[in-house]
Order: sequence, then structure tokens, then C-alpha cells
Amino acid sequence: MRSPSKSSAAKPPAAKPAKAKAEPAPQQDAPRAAPGPRPVLTISSKNYSSWSLRGFLLCRLAGLDVELRTVPIDDPNNRAELLLLAPSVLVPRLDHNGVSIWDTLAIAETLAERRPESGMLPMDKIARARCRSISGEMHSGFANLRSALPMNLKARYTRFQIFAGAVPDIERIQAIWQECLDLYGGPYLFGATPTIADAMYAPVCTRFITYGVKLPAASKAYCDTILDWAPMREWLAEAVAEPEELEELDMEF
Repeated sequence: MRSPSKSSAAKPPAAKPAKAKAEPAPQQDAPRAAPGPRPVLTISSKNYSSWSLRGFLLCRLAGLDVELRTVPIDDPNNRAELLLLAPSVLVPRLDHNGVSIWDTLAIAETLAERRPESGMLPMDKIARARCRSISGEMHSGFANLRSALPMNLKARYTRFQIFAGAVPDIERIQAIWQECLDLYGGPYLFGATPTIADAMYAPVCTRFITYGVKLPAASKAYCDTILDWAPMREWLAEAVAEPEELEELDMEF
């Protein structure tokens, strides 16, 4: 019997065509949460309130777009705070994400915690500790400087006699600045960009200008840097336009 020829050999069954895979349904963007209410920073006076200025600078450092609300200058509590007659300072107050924060250093730490990428505190842990230390010193100290040289951005006194009790405060502040500028290279206290410490000491720069305090070259250069800082220029321009006056802080010295 002959073997079957190649042509008559049985062919394997043809493979069935693979089923086409179903195309995935196009993904839709997840619905975005509705933005919350705009943060509100309550201040007392742009011309007289050093704490309000600090709160504003801290919000700007954090990149926080805040609505400013001003307490009337003739409000009894506001007046007492501006004249250093109140036991505590309740402005500035930041209302943000359902939380009310009214102490300037608390505002600073809260914003630095929520926005660590903002650089409000130095990255280096030793520098960060120093930044917190000198900020705390400004927050709780220098009482003689505050009372002898009250903040008044509109005023300029060329022959002001500085109270002897304020001189050690001025010298200590200049020593802090010099040490930081030497360690971190300036032009800000902790290097090339501003931090919480610069926001805390910025009103002191304005006091030194207002009362014509003689400064060494490094301190003068630092003050110039702070006064040319964009949020400072914004605040100063609006303070000059502020109509309210507080007679006790506008007397001729």
C-alpha cells in the first residue's frame, strides 16, 4: 500500500482568530473639590502695628493669598493693643481651613508646618533651631525697644533722643543680625531667601529708619534688603495711604 503523498496529508486545523480585546473606557477626571473660603488675616493698622506687618509677611512667605480685614483704629481693644496697654495681642489673627490662629509665632509655625516646601524655616537643622530661637527672642523680648521706638511708618525723626534703656535692645538686635549674616552669607538672615526670622525682625528695620538710629554697615545693608522686599514695599505704600491717626503715637518728639 502506498503511503499518502504530501499533498494528500491531513492539514492541521487553522487557528481561530483571537478575539479583539475590548478597548478600556476613557478615564474621566476625578471631580475636583470645591475650593474652600479664602483665608482671612485680621489686622489692626498698617502704619502702627508691627504684629500685623509680621502676620502679613508670614502669609506671603507661605504663599498664602489672604483677604485683609482691618479692625477700626478707634476700637477700644485695638487701641489698647497698639498703645501696649493690653495684656495680650489678639491681632493679627489668621482664619484658615476652619481654624483661627491669633498669635504671630503660632501663625508662623502653623504655616511652616502646613507648607514645608515654602522654605519658611531653613532646611539645615542647626540653622532651623537658630531661626526659631531668634524669632522667639523677638516675640517675647525687647520691651524697652517697643515702648521707646513705637512703629510709625509715616514718621521720620532726625534728632530723636533714644531712651537709654532701649540701647541694650538695639545692640542685641544688631549682634543677632551680624552673627546670622556672617554665618549664612546674607542678604537675609539665613541666606539667599527670607525666612520666619526676617518677618519677625522686619518691623525693627522700619523703627530704625523712623527714629534715625545709627547703624553699622552690615545692619544698614540688611535693613535696605528688608525694605526692598516685595511684600514690604507693598505694605509700606499702603501704610502711607492709611488715613487713620493715633495721636499718642504721632506726637512731636
